Amino acid sequence: MHLAIEQARIAESCNEVPIGAVLIDPEGNIKQSSHNLVIGNSDPTAHAELNVIRRECLSLKNERLNGYSLFVTLEPCPMCATAISFARISKIVYGASDRKSGGIEVGPKIFTHSQSHHKPEIVKGINQEICSHLLKNFFKLRR
Repeated sequence: MHLAIEQARIAESCNEVPIGAVLIDPEGNIKQSSHNLVIGNSDPTAHAELNVIRRECLSLKNERLNGYSLFVTLEPCPMCATAISFARISKIVYGASDRKSGGIEVGPKIFTHSQSHHKPEIVKGINQEICSHLLKNFFKLRR
């Protein structure tokens, strides 16, 4: 989670929403890390989670990431949760819950739907205070 937090700090320094993600392969190796690039890429889908999923799938030439774990500083939104399901990522570990736009605990609860392709193991609240603080400070300075 520490690398995901580092990525979130990089995002903040680029004026992006401070969210970071790290993708770990089944052997425990760090394969990809990224942060939000929505503004920099002029792409509303350039969320940290999707960035690491895209890169690793391209690297493997495979749309499935069975056995992989995704560490992310904020609860994935519905779009990212759906992509996680499609990619068959085995485990999600996230820091802060997203009461406004989350896709796992609140909102559409993507993995509870009968149409969900795959339900990963979910671990929440890791370094929650740090992850929440990054986001609160970011938005406090901009509102």
